[in-house]
Amino acid sequence: MTSHPLPLVRAAAPGRVNLIGEHLDYNGGRCLPIALDRRTVATVAASPDGRHHLHSGELAWHGAVGERADGWASYVVGVLEALGVRDPLAVTIRSDVPVGSGLSSSAALECAVAVAVNACLALGRSDEELVAACIAAETSYVGAPTGGLDQTTALFGRPGHALLLDFADGSRTPVPWRPEPAGLRLLVIDTKVAHRLALGALRGAPAGALAGASSGDGGYAARRAECEAAARTLGLDRLADASPDDLARLTGNELRRARHVVTEQARVAEFVDALVEDDWATVGHLMTASHASLRDDFDVSCAELDAAVEAARDAGAAGARMTGGGFGGSAIALVPVGRADAVEAAVRERFAEDGYESPAVFPVEAAGAAEVVQIS
Repeated sequence: MTSHPLPLVRAAAPGRVNLIGEHLDYNGGRCLPIALDRRTVATVAASPDGRHHLHSGELAWHGAVGERADGWASYVVGVLEALGVRDPLAVTIRSDVPVGSGLSSSAALECAVAVAVNACLALGRSDEELVAACIAAETSYVGAPTGGLDQTTALFGRPGHALLLDFADGSRTPVPWRPEPAGLRLLVIDTKVAHRLALGALRGAPAGALAGASSGDGGYAARRAECEAAARTLGLDRLADASPDDLARLTGNELRRARHVVTEQARVAEFVDALVEDDWATVGHLMTASHASLRDDFDVSCAELDAAVEAARDAGAAGARMTGGGFGGSAIALVPVGRADAVEAAVRERFAEDGYESPAVFPVEAAGAAEVVQIS
């Protein structure tokens, strides 16, 4: 424990949208996310009484240092444990990253807390060490078998850029992402289908109340296990190392999961080339092809996501796809600026016709990484 007074530190961390490369992080492949201009803010200060006190909207958790937490508080306490924190802290959370929407509210929460605690306690941890701690919080403490895409994006995102993340060699390569000069805009379509039923109770929680997105839900874990099984069948350490010819050695679900991984790897490479060449038509085509693969081969879409993609495309989107782990959450659509309102109206009309809850639709831009915004 520290023996000197602790400052109050406020830090903010972004949610993320994965443009393409879904479910490739834990398979040792490449992904292309952007950090969002929607953020979670964590305010960290000394505890007044020797216990941890966590607040998010009307939600609260209070416990001794080392005491096990659950629910939304487990993401915060998991970070404290991963960082080896033994100072009792008061942590307050607020956020405009939608919960359970596939935009990585959990990683935004973890990374905001990690950055704030690192500064508050003068831990001196590097961004790489903070990423590792946040991944450990989600995988080991919370128990969600995620691959590290979200936390890496939150701590290394760059304004106006996507990050080409290679989970085979750990490299991070910024790739310009500026659709606006081409007359395009990226829309998020939040279907309001939460990743897991437990999040449903939080839909009515006050603004800023957070729970982690459940990318560790049963379906996600099952897909990861199927990919690992396919890699073992092929004698590979990483399924992303599989070639198109390897697919002939697989059957059933192992074949379908591997086919998505192999074709998605190729789409990521084509997507990056298209961005370099300012070929937005190809970008849109690859987004739509990625959704079809996630729907048909990886089985992680749902009726609402499919409806969002179809309605956006029919209304003039250049491309659309689900984003995130799937089983609910959000879709993204690349739309001409002049068609944005029409695309939104078409999606809302389709959801109303199909009897779905009205979606949230909003534009997003590529923003910067987590950072300290106040020390006092």
